[in-house]
Amino acid sequence: MRGMRKQVLIAGGGIAGMAAALGASHAGWDVRVFERAPEFSEIGAGVQLGPNVVRRLQAWGLQQPLQAVVATPQQLVARSASSGLILSSAPLGQSMVERYGAAYVTIHRADLHAMLLDAARLRSDVFINPGQAVQAVLGTERVTTVRTSNHKVVEGDALLLADGVWSKLRGPLLGDESRPRVSGHLAYRALLPMKDVPKAWQNNEVTVWMGSHMHAVHYPVRRGELLNIVVIIEGPAPQDLEQWDHAGNASQLEQALKNTASGLQDLVRSVSAAGQQWRLWPLSDRAPLQGPEGMAKGLVGLIGDAAHPMRPYLAQGAGMAIEDAAELQRSLSMDDLDVEVRLRRYALNRWGRNARVQARSIRNGKIFHATGPVRLGRDWSMRLLGSKLMDVPWLYRGDGCSASIL
Repeated sequence: MRGMRKQVLIAGGGIAGMAAALGASHAGWDVRVFERAPEFSEIGAGVQLGPNVVRRLQAWGLQQPLQAVVATPQQLVARSASSGLILSSAPLGQSMVERYGAAYVTIHRADLHAMLLDAARLRSDVFINPGQAVQAVLGTERVTTVRTSNHKVVEGDALLLADGVWSKLRGPLLGDESRPRVSGHLAYRALLPMKDVPKAWQNNEVTVWMGSHMHAVHYPVRRGELLNIVVIIEGPAPQDLEQWDHAGNASQLEQALKNTASGLQDLVRSVSAAGQQWRLWPLSDRAPLQGPEGMAKGLVGLIGDAAHPMRPYLAQGAGMAIEDAAELQRSLSMDDLDVEVRLRRYALNRWGRNARVQARSIRNGKIFHATGPVRLGRDWSMRLLGSKLMDVPWLYRGDGCSASIL
């Protein structure tokens, strides 16, 4: 085709797509990214990045730009949503660096995307095409051939799908036309300038409120200038699930939290009081991966939510996409192997860990939203063993995983 260098086509220019572009570029491939939106942007929200993810970003030389935009919380605090009392806490900050070799940071999603996009643009072998979606895949046998939304036909040695949970390409290429499943959980999200946050919550912590059929989490982003607030409740989802978010109804959220602690209610009311808006995100996912076939087939690989959409109860959605990209880099670098074998190796090395994170996220959601005796047992366990329960060594070390997801 084009001399000795190989070319990968990437459908989707979000966080997963930009991470994949960096990974493939570092592996020595030419990269063409196709993004439907005419301008690259990310909906405003917060993202937590554990040391397992930060280490990958550092390996791409991104420590300095990362440090310029993140907050570094000093502890994780769990509270009862009904009483407001602290159930347990665990150290973050320097403790995470000492244990896992990198910090635990929080970041605005737009800042994370911009950092990856800027890094990709600096790579001479990455070509980014906004306003062009991969509309159809014409062939995936000896090469991959796609047609874009502006009627261009482009050929590559491999195709990566990074087009999210509602990927239009995933089903036909994998032979799986099932739709993502609706979780019955709704996430209300808001970003509040720290000056408008009630004094009690102007701190450098990740705080989780655990209640019945709900939970909330808030933490600083953008160097501590903003507080990211997420409240997840159970309820029916809007009909147009494929839309990323919707105008959230503050009065409905406040009504849903009427029996929670006054401190949480004060924080929620402060969003409207400051003239800020809630955005509503219906949560959808897929069942945990059952094998490598869900992440690669032939010359097509899947990365991030296109492969393994997960619930946010382990705060690892973006993190697993970045880990995917790091493993993709290792696999694509194996020049003595056929491309199909490289993608197969990528899938074999990633599916088990992703499945484990998916399963643990589902389990955590049940614990966070527990009711009755289970809720009482949860609160008792948190008081007794909370700091140990809140640490996740296998996750933060980046351990591999066998086929078991238990």
